[in-house]
Amino acid sequence: MILRDQIEKFLQFLTDCIFAMIPQAEPDLETLRNCKIVSHRGEHGYNDVKENTLAAFDRVLQHGIWGIEFDIRWTNDMQPVVIHDFDCERVFGVRLIISQVALNELQSRVPQIPTLAQVIEGYGGKIHLMAEFKQESFLDIQYQRDCLQKLFASLTPEKDFHLLALNLDIFQLLDFVPEKTLLPVAVYKVRKMSDIAIRENYAGVLGQYLLLNNELVQRHRQVGQKIGTGFVRSRHCFYRELNRDVTWVFSDHAIKLRKFQQTLLKRQNPD
Repeated sequence: MILRDQIEKFLQFLTDCIFAMIPQAEPDLETLRNCKIVSHRGEHGYNDVKENTLAAFDRVLQHGIWGIEFDIRWTNDMQPVVIHDFDCERVFGVRLIISQVALNELQSRVPQIPTLAQVIEGYGGKIHLMAEFKQESFLDIQYQRDCLQKLFASLTPEKDFHLLALNLDIFQLLDFVPEKTLLPVAVYKVRKMSDIAIRENYAGVLGQYLLLNNELVQRHRQVGQKIGTGFVRSRHCFYRELNRDVTWVFSDHAIKLRKFQQTLLKRQNPD
């Protein structure tokens, strides 16, 4: 799993290096104003700031970035926490499997891992929440569904948050929100996810910017759906996505993209 992730990151980096060398027209003023940059797992990698932590999300809030994407898993006592991996070793250097420990033990051993409640309380209504639910065995679907419904009750679906998943079976856990709040994440089977999103009247579809081609972008636009692409890092790639009418631009370098956006806004609208 770690090796596959490293290969995928390298290929993403290589692809972006290529697109970074291809000049793109500057997006117009309206496009820039409507741009929605989403920080992937928060702004991490600076001064030992870890991904999916409150410190990473604080940086997003401080820099005026539109949204954050984060991952949700469940502890052994069915409490939703924010972490991407099934264990703590890669990010925190602790050999601990999330689903095998109760919340109290997890917080004692790895206090940097926040609960979903902490994230909603700290950032809900301030920045847009893109919450991705990871695939795992659910112990009590009704209990976990009710738990999520209570946690998100203070926020407005679509306006304040969207719920994401690679495995669409997870959406049965999220039936307390309108379909337009749900976003399938396409990894490789992009056309299949696109078909499902249109058929089920979801908010749209998310995927890698190279795989979500112009034809697919326009296909969803024609039925009133939206597109989110990742993981953009260079200026020209950023311009390309905005010019393609992509709604959400996901990035591990959201602060940098935000600076590109602000620079162009000042240049095109100096007053």
